[in-house]
Amino acid sequence: MAVLSIIIGILLIIAGFSCMCTPFATFLSAGYFIGIMMFAYGIAGIIRAIQKRSTVFDTVMSILAFIVGIIAMVRPGTTLVFDVMLLYMVAFWFLMRGIFAIVAALQLRDVVGTWWLGLIIGILSVILGLYSFAHPAVTALTTGILIGFYFVESGIDLIIATFVVGKAMEMK
Repeated sequence: MAVLSIIIGILLIIAGFSCMCTPFATFLSAGYFIGIMMFAYGIAGIIRAIQKRSTVFDTVMSILAFIVGIIAMVRPGTTLVFDVMLLYMVAFWFLMRGIFAIVAALQLRDVVGTWWLGLIIGILSVILGLYSFAHPAVTALTTGILIGFYFVESGIDLIIATFVVGKAMEMK
């Protein structure tokens, strides 16, 4: 099992560097992954519904996710909708994160002496969110690079965790 984890970790690192070298292609592939995840979420939700462990709302959402996942996987172009949604979700996330950071910094200004750092980070995040809304192509490029970094980081984490768990098992 440890060897498999190390192999998967190495493959994640290789995939991460591949994503960073082709960030726009990586971004365009993200829609397929979202479709696959919706398909898997839908199947899991339908199984929960069959086992009578979900609400009506959860069941309906699972069925819709299943259908949208199938459409995304078999109909070309549908994943572009997911890609565009992802762009605006990233921009919205930066914007909201910045607003919350600004509010938190202002609320903590009497408590924390370095509250202004949170304020600066919040302002930068708001600017980044607005920029992402105005320039979605740049956001697409950077999202692909960030996905690559995530894969590399996940691969390194998996390899390190494998060795840590192995050492812990030896100590028992």
